[in-house]
Amino acid sequence: MDLSGVRRDVVLPVRVDPEGKTGPTPHESRGPRWRRSSRGLFVPAEVDATTLSQRVVEAAAALPDDWGGITGWAALGWMGGRWFDGTPWGGGETRPVVRAVGGNHWARAQPGLPISEERLKPGDLLVVDGVRVTHAVRSVLFDVRYATSLLSAVTTIDMACFNDLVSLAELDEFAAGLRGWTGIPLFRRARRLARENSWSPQEVEMRLEWERATGRRRPLCNQPVFDLDGGLLGTPDLLDPEAGVYGQYDGALHLAGAQRARDLDRQHDFESHGLVGVTKVAADRQDPVRYLERLSSAYGRAADIPASRRRWTIEPPGWWRDTTTVAARRALDDGLRGRLLGHRAA
Repeated sequence: MDLSGVRRDVVLPVRVDPEGKTGPTPHESRGPRWRRSSRGLFVPAEVDATTLSQRVVEAAAALPDDWGGITGWAALGWMGGRWFDGTPWGGGETRPVVRAVGGNHWARAQPGLPISEERLKPGDLLVVDGVRVTHAVRSVLFDVRYATSLLSAVTTIDMACFNDLVSLAELDEFAAGLRGWTGIPLFRRARRLARENSWSPQEVEMRLEWERATGRRRPLCNQPVFDLDGGLLGTPDLLDPEAGVYGQYDGALHLAGAQRARDLDRQHDFESHGLVGVTKVAADRQDPVRYLERLSSAYGRAADIPASRRRWTIEPPGWWRDTTTVAARRALDDGLRGRLLGHRAA
């Protein structure tokens, strides 16, 4: 693929040049100063091969000139999706960049650069910053259908929605045309559990554990909570409005002084208005038993709070602008996005 139009800070792979002007000479290509990025293509050895952008262009350079595109997590990351950096949701080795070429076009298999030969239509491809990728909905479906676990599949959907790259309705519409494709049963299971307003992979994991432990209860994700005068109390990671239980995931950021103070102030506001909270911390990810014990205790304490003490609501006041769905966020102009969604980048 011709990458001359790439608009990113990357080093483009080059071919061997007998004169050494546009690439390494045959002798230099075998030396320590050059690294082979794919068959017949090279980059200087000092180029970092681990960044998302560099990995994408090196894989894209091995695409046919007139067809195919990068798909899955790498396409979503190239399109600006936060969290899509190649690191598996559950940890482990960095994932490969997959090239989608379809079944009717030839592309040479290469070590470390897997190929998808599933049916590929022209409308499935677009060019983003000079690289051909499969559009976001197809990229999400690919990643989900080949996910190694249900948690990974749900997280991919939730994080694609977090970045407003796809909506759940768009996924449903596209998946309807993929009956019989590999992994569609897994997609359907993940789709039933997916939400459009999770803000991190850790929140997704926390929510699924919550739902398994409590049966039918499906807590709301990042639902704003207000006092009865219309003032914002806060936006907990998870909220069961029927029981009056909210949940927070506290990572390393929440241990810092200023953030910790804000967290404690918000906890006070929630609890003084009749909500009961449960916190999950990073250590609970290895073994969630203690977190689930705290969750059960929170439900028990919330059941003892009389209705008269519940001085909170999720009914927004007239001045509030909803941002809990992909459609609502896409409707914001750039100024409102910066003002209303800037906190999500923290």
